[in-house]
Amino acid sequence: MWLTDSVKEFFRKADVLLLVLIVAASLFGVVLIYSATRWMGAAGARFVPIQLVAIVLGVAVYFVMSFVDVELFTERSWKWMLFFNVCIILMLLTPFGVGKEQTGNNSWLAFPFLPMNIQPAEVAKIFFVLLLAFQCRKLQDWGISRFTSVVQLAGHSLFMAALIAVVSGDFGMVLVYLGLFVIIAWTAGVKKRWFLLALVLGVAAVIVVWPHVPGYIQGRFTVVIDHITGNPDTYVEQTQGRGWQQTRSILAIGSGGLFGQGYLQGTQTQSASEEALPARHTDEIFAVCGEEFGMVGCILVILLLTAIILRCVWVARRANSPMAAYVAMGYAAMLLLQTVINIGMCLYVFPVVGLTLPFFSSGGSSIITLYACMGIVSGIKMRSLPSWLRDRSQL
Repeated sequence: MWLTDSVKEFFRKADVLLLVLIVAASLFGVVLIYSATRWMGAAGARFVPIQLVAIVLGVAVYFVMSFVDVELFTERSWKWMLFFNVCIILMLLTPFGVGKEQTGNNSWLAFPFLPMNIQPAEVAKIFFVLLLAFQCRKLQDWGISRFTSVVQLAGHSLFMAALIAVVSGDFGMVLVYLGLFVIIAWTAGVKKRWFLLALVLGVAAVIVVWPHVPGYIQGRFTVVIDHITGNPDTYVEQTQGRGWQQTRSILAIGSGGLFGQGYLQGTQTQSASEEALPARHTDEIFAVCGEEFGMVGCILVILLLTAIILRCVWVARRANSPMAAYVAMGYAAMLLLQTVINIGMCLYVFPVVGLTLPFFSSGGSSIITLYACMGIVSGIKMRSLPSWLRDRSQL
């Protein structure tokens, strides 16, 4: 009886449209993942089942999170949430931390009893957004643009970003965390002068630190800014070295034309060589879409992600409390940042930083995390006042 009533309430109040959009994006992602992993043979057969199981679990998590009052939960549990975020990142230093050999980043936890790896920074994003939104709401009582308030917000964000950078070396995720801080703080009303100051300090820091940055990291940026530097070895460096992944990606997208080469027919996607298109089921899934479905397929991917982001913004604008609005905007920002950076990598306008495309790339823990975030947005929509009642409450 309780379950029946909950299901009825879910379809009456929850954001079913948002659920339809993310499931549609996820299933399109499964189609792309199947194509991107066929070349692996038996070794690649596990990716699609894992992704499908993750989607089913994600829908269940979406349903549960829709009924969670995140404001009350955060109010009561914010210390435990912060403790959890720190601990799960530090777990990468244990023997369960993996990934260094393949990507250079120690970004995943591998447990023998789980069929998928867990990326702690992905999971921590759920609570990071909640904590930052909660912090903004509390600081508004004292003046969110005061020096002490800005220091507290920046300190929390920089601490998490530095922890991820030092422990895992995942600078792509560091960019996302810093971007979340900027967008949530902006939404909460922090005055523009602080962002201008942060920009100036950031540029100065880059100038000072740049000479001490390892060469391979410098190369990831310089090869994007200047593909041809005049060095006789530049072409080899671009196509086989630091710009290799973006070069293969842009070739795949360009060869797809308007309608693509056809599903399961992509030259690089179906190549038996790993060097043809690297990370094609994760970081470069957008290139797979471009090669086999063409510009039409790429536009569909962008439209789906845009619709999901705009839906989160729509919920934020109608939230019945400032904190709820900040949370919904935070998750919209998370999707926007990852989408822009990932597609930018595939189009050779952004350095390779190892960020996947939300809902489309392979990754069980990532899918479940995304569905949890969207479930929280759905819960905010459930608790929002109807427009006519909201208007009356402002009289």
